[in-house]
Formats: sequence, C-alpha cells, structure tokens
Amino acid sequence: MEKRVESDRRASKAKGGLEIRLLGPFEIRREGVALELPASRKVRALLAYLALAPRPVTRGQLVDLLWDAANDPRGELRWCLSKIRRLIDDAGRARVDASDDGIRLDLSDCRVDALEIVAATQTGLESLSAERLRALAEQLRGELLEGLELDAPPAFASWLAAQRRRFRGCHTALLEHLARHGSSGDPFPNLEKWLELAPFDRRAHETLLEALVREGRVREAQQHLASAVSRFEEEGLDPSVLRDAWKHVRVEARAEAKPPLSLELPSVSRRASVAVMGFTGECDVTGIPGGTADGLARDVITRLAKLRSLFVIGEGSVFALRERNVSPQEAARMLDVDYVVSGAMRRHGERLSVTAELAETRTARVVWAEEFSLETGETFRVIDEIGNRIVASVAHEIETAERNRAILRPPSSLDAWEAHHRGLWHLYRFSANDNPLAQHFFETAVGLDPTFSRAWAGLSFVHFQNAFQTWAERGPEIERAYAAAGQSLLADDRDPAAHCAMGRALWLRGSHEQSIRELEASIELSPNFALGHYTLGFVHSQSGDAGAAIGFCDQSRQLSPFDPLLFAFLAARAMALARLGRFDEAADWSARAAARPNAHAHVQGIATYCLALAGRLEEARAQLMVIRRLRPGYGIDDFLGAMHFSPEGVEIFRKAALRI
Repeated sequence: MEKRVESDRRASKAKGGLEIRLLGPFEIRREGVALELPASRKVRALLAYLALAPRPVTRGQLVDLLWDAANDPRGELRWCLSKIRRLIDDAGRARVDASDDGIRLDLSDCRVDALEIVAATQTGLESLSAERLRALAEQLRGELLEGLELDAPPAFASWLAAQRRRFRGCHTALLEHLARHGSSGDPFPNLEKWLELAPFDRRAHETLLEALVREGRVREAQQHLASAVSRFEEEGLDPSVLRDAWKHVRVEARAEAKPPLSLELPSVSRRASVAVMGFTGECDVTGIPGGTADGLARDVITRLAKLRSLFVIGEGSVFALRERNVSPQEAARMLDVDYVVSGAMRRHGERLSVTAELAETRTARVVWAEEFSLETGETFRVIDEIGNRIVASVAHEIETAERNRAILRPPSSLDAWEAHHRGLWHLYRFSANDNPLAQHFFETAVGLDPTFSRAWAGLSFVHFQNAFQTWAERGPEIERAYAAAGQSLLADDRDPAAHCAMGRALWLRGSHEQSIRELEASIELSPNFALGHYTLGFVHSQSGDAGAAIGFCDQSRQLSPFDPLLFAFLAARAMALARLGRFDEAADWSARAAARPNAHAHVQGIATYCLALAGRLEEARAQLMVIRRLRPGYGIDDFLGAMHFSPEGVEIFRKAALRI
C-alpha cells in the first residue's frame, strides 16, 4: 500500500477538485459537493479496492475477489468500471486505466482520506506537527467502507477485515503520538480514545497515569490503576507491568525530573523486538488447527529467533492471542514489541498464494510487504523465500541486525511437516487424551521423513509427558524419550529443540550435569528459545542453582509471555523460591501457576506445598482437594517421585506436607 499522495495536503487545496472518502460512510465530493452514488455496493467495493491497491490488479483477480458464480462476471466488472468512470473521470482526465489486463486508478490529483493516512504513516508520524496529526486523526471518523455489507466471495471479506484492522492501527498510532508528543493542550481526550481502541496497550495506561500525576490527580490515577489491573487479570494478562509503571511514575513525580518518562520494559540487551502472528487462510479444508498456515508462521518464528540481534516473541504467545481473535496490531501493542509480522495464505487449485508484511507497531507503517504465488509442490520454497525476505527486511530496518543467519533446514516432505504441527497442537493440550494423538502425528511425521529433527523432539516430549505424569509405565517411557531425543540430534545437531529434548530426557534419567550441558547448548544455538530457558530453570529449580533458575524462568516469560507452558514457567520459579526460603513469594507464584489453563496435577502440587510453607494452610488444603478430584490419593510421594530435588529440597517439601 504505497500509493503516492502528498501527506500534508490540506482540505482547502482539494476543495475545488475530487475528494474520495473511504473512512466512515463512503462518499465522493466534486467541488465540495457530494455526488449521488450508484446503488450497487460492488461499485463502491471495487473503487475502494482499486484505490488502495499498490499496483495494477488483473481482471481475473477482481472477478475472483468480488463475484461468485455470476453468469457473466467479466461483463459485470466492465459495468462497474463504467460506473466508476462516471464518478471520478473528468473531461480530458481519465483516472481509470484499463488499457490492458491490469486495472489501476490514477488518483494522484485527488484527495483520498485513506491514502493520506497511509502516506503519513509511511513518511513517519514523528515528522508531522501536532496540528497535522490532529487533522489526520479527525479523518479517521469511522471504519473503512462503514456499513458496507456485500454478498461476495470470502476473499473480499478477508481483505476488508484486514484493511479495517490496518486503519484502526493507524488511528491508534496517531492518538499515541498526539498523547505522548503533541503540543500543549488537553491530552485526555486522545488518551481516552487511545485506550478505547487499544485497551490492553501498556503504554496507553502508562501515559495516562503519568498525565494524571502531572496534574496532581493522584486519586484518579490510583483508581485507573486498580481498574486496569482488574481488567488485565480478567483477561489472563500479567498486570505487574502496570504496577511497575506506577512505581516509575511516582518516583519521577517526587524527583520532579525534567527528562520525559521512559517506561521501556527491561531487556537483557538492546535488540529490536518482533512478533510473528499466525497466518490466516483457508488452506486446510478440514479446518483443524495446526495446518499449513500455522506451520508457516512457526517456521518464520524459528528462523527469526536464530538472529541473535532480534528479540522474538515465542509462538505460544502469538498463537494464544490469535485464538482470542486479537488483531496483529493489537497483539503487537499488548506484547509491547517494535514490529509485527502478519500474513495470509490461500489455495487456488494447485497454486498456493501467500502474502506477508512487516509493520512498525507504534506508527502502523508498513515496512515490507510481498505476495508469493507458487505451485503447492513448492511449499518449502515459499517458506524459505518468506523467511529470508522477512529477516532481510527487519535487519535493514533496525540497521544493526546480523546479516548471517542460520536457516532451519525444512523437512523434505510436506505431509511430514504438517503432521508435526498437528502433533504440536495436541501436545500443548497437556492431557492424557491428547498425548496419544500427539504421538500418532509425530510418529507419522518421522515415518515419512526420518531426518525431521523437530518431529523426533516432539515425540520425545510425548514420552517425557507419559513418564512425568505417570500416564504410562515410567521406566520404558523414559528410555523412549531418550531414544527419540537421540534421533532428533542425529537428524540435526544444530536444532535447539533437539538439544532441549535430550536435556529433558537426561533429566528424567537422573543425569543432572549432562542435562544442563544439553540445555545450555539449546539456548546457545538460539538465544530466543523460550522453552530452552524454561527447561534450564526447571532443572535448576530442583537440584541446581536456585538463583539461576529464577533468571531462566523470568527470561522464558519475557520471551513468550502468553506461552501454553506459562503455568510451568511460573511453577518452576516458585520451586526455586521455596528452596531459597522465600516462602511468601513462592506461594504467590505457585498460586498463579495453578490458576493457569492446562495446569496439571504436579503444578497443583507445587501450589499446595508452597502455600503450606507460607502458612496459608486453608488455601493449601483446598488446593490439595482440587488435585485429588483429578488424581485420587495424590500425595507427597507422587510429587517427589516426579521431581528430582536435592536432599534439602526433599526435606523442605516433606515439612510442607506434614503441615497439611
């Protein structure tokens, strides 16, 4: 979307010409007078699509987009174009170019509200005056093509939904710049609208708190903080960032510091952050999650994670947000990342079409966009090309990213690849019913492609769960987990997931030091590998360095704050705190872990015993009853039998059990 329109053009300049309003109710004005529009909704839809198209669109693409089983779709297209000509062409000035198969609109001398917004974001909001930002924000008076309901193929509905999300992102970015960087004036209307559009944008809450304190409205700030914390907790989001922001605001207010408040989240290094959202599409006719589109997004995440200069949000978080129907721009704001990658995938017979784009979160500027259309037999070529282009574009944008990147070798069979992702979908349910299904898909994958390292690692995790949860006989399952991890390393010893699988298996076998070495190798290969950091924290939390365990668990949460294993991240941290004698903290963290979805019996056990250590005996007994409804007779021997505590750790948790 790079249509050239002068971003600072004033309404007065275009008053005597043609003006097209796509934001809010559709409207066309000539010489300041609204024109009567054709009754056909498809004329409006076609004009909007062509106006926003970055390049000429073929007649075939337009027919597929807007017509379904029409008697003469190309004839209807010609009729719609004739109506558009009557609306926007002038004597001696043809704005509809349909001289060949590609159709485009030349709107360079027109004022188009949507294109002005796009041009402003592409130019850079930081370069615009507060007056210009306010003028642009006023143009965003409603949704794109507001109220338009169209009987058309799903492709148009998908395009319209994506464009509406994009302009909501632009609106949010404009309001943020006005609220944070605008000239003197009342900032609160912009802040309120910003929060309305992005209710879980941490910076919006932080900026509002700062503005309220600056004006001496401390009580209102406290009330807003309490309300925001409650809403974050209702959505399963971590409210600690809001509390940290409040502490910063109060400290800055007391010190009356002149520099602007900086509330950036702490990071282990100065790296640009990126979230790769799940690709939308209709490629999997079964409708089962975990298909080609999800697999593509996971593969792009892995490739980006191999760049040491980037902070990449883990797949667990982005897929969790996608399942909540959170848009890419909104998810990026919730995750507080600098960039967001999103895309779509469609299948046309034997051809696969993939679109992908990289956008800045805070400005809504599209940094890079591309479309690929290849034969389905070349799917891996699509993955390689998209991965390479995304990585190269992000590296260029931040100017400090490493040029040398390790490309994860894809499996040689698409069926094996998809089977692996089906297995992941079931594995992350952490249930005795789903684990056999995960095993089936992983075994299918390695049967089709024995060199598929990640499928072997997934199979190892299946057997790990069987042993750890005692869903099957422990001894044989431990050896199966170890054997599958060995196969994963043989297939690709540069895959961090393979080293992580071996680290888990060695831990099951009681080989603590070897386990640590393998897990350290996994995060050396991919410093953004959240599962590797967590597993190191898990192992250290029981019989290693408890202080280091806390650091590893915190790093895993920072890398993937919405991970399906978040309950385990929190629980491992709680065990480490208990070993350090910090029982009150351990109780709080373990209770948070037990409240997470998919928290299994051992996580509930961690909460039970940590609550007992903190003297919260009634809560501990209630938690124990929750476990025994799931696993009758569960007790301290079951808990300690699953874990590998040092003698001191065993003593601590046995004392906890005696208290209840």
